Amino acid sequence: MSTVPQAPSISDLPPAPTRPRRTALQRRRGFIGIAMSAPAFLLVTALLGWPMIQAGYYSMTQWDGLTATWIGPSTYTHEFHDPAFWRVLQNNGLLLLSIPVALGIPLGIAFLLDSRVFGWRTFRSVYFLPTAISWVVIGMVAERFFAAQGQLNSITGAVGLGFLKSDFLSGQRTALLAVAITFVWSMIGTNTIIFLTGMATLDPSLAEAARVDGAGAWQTFTRITVPQLKRFIQFALMMTLISAFTALFSLIFVMTSGGPGYGTTTLEFFVYQTAFATGQFGTGAMLGVILFVIMATVGIVQVRLLRTKE
Repeated sequence: MSTVPQAPSISDLPPAPTRPRRTALQRRRGFIGIAMSAPAFLLVTALLGWPMIQAGYYSMTQWDGLTATWIGPSTYTHEFHDPAFWRVLQNNGLLLLSIPVALGIPLGIAFLLDSRVFGWRTFRSVYFLPTAISWVVIGMVAERFFAAQGQLNSITGAVGLGFLKSDFLSGQRTALLAVAITFVWSMIGTNTIIFLTGMATLDPSLAEAARVDGAGAWQTFTRITVPQLKRFIQFALMMTLISAFTALFSLIFVMTSGGPGYGTTTLEFFVYQTAFATGQFGTGAMLGVILFVIMATVGIVQVRLLRTKE
């Protein structure tokens, strides 16, 4: 006759692990850390926290810069039904499609420079030069490059491709493409330096072992180098993503002024247009709050990615 096994009682279970108590030295260090960081925290709260609270309040009002009339959260509902708002977000989304290119090209360049190709020191300086140029100067150069009588059309005409001549900045999609190309070019130097820094920390014995086993340059790059650069790729991704949302105002202002129409207007530039070009400061504050929420979400994702285990 078989017996039915009995389920273990609570008393039979092992005791739950207890958290070790903090020593007096650890508590003292924690208190000193809080005391030392408190002035900086209070200063940041005073300089940034209060303006953020004001922006949240004015985002629910009809504000002309002098007087504010309370409307309520319905301002957000009204904005979410505005086709122009979604067109602007679409432009941001299309610019995000250029991020893999803005990461892939610098990654390949960094791999070649790390391989010590002929003239690698000179090339490293050349690729880093765009990071030393302001967005305004980059925008002025790009505006002349993509213009109807610019250098791009001159080059295509000189090589017998005159039928490709076009005023890129006059069409909505082509203008956004020109902005995306300029953005990718401007990020090459920064991301290349990030990846070069990461490659300098890698163990060369792994790549040497792969070459001994018969792996080619492409296999070594994709299966040995890239996996070890995970943290650096994540960091470059977040830096490029943040730049795509918050660093293109000067570039767009000089190249296209957000046009034609809303063709190159990003959310950041839309805040300026709404608040300062039309005087709708309440709506501008609301768009600023939306941009802040998006960037805060990106920051949280960044922190979680950087905290994940290898």
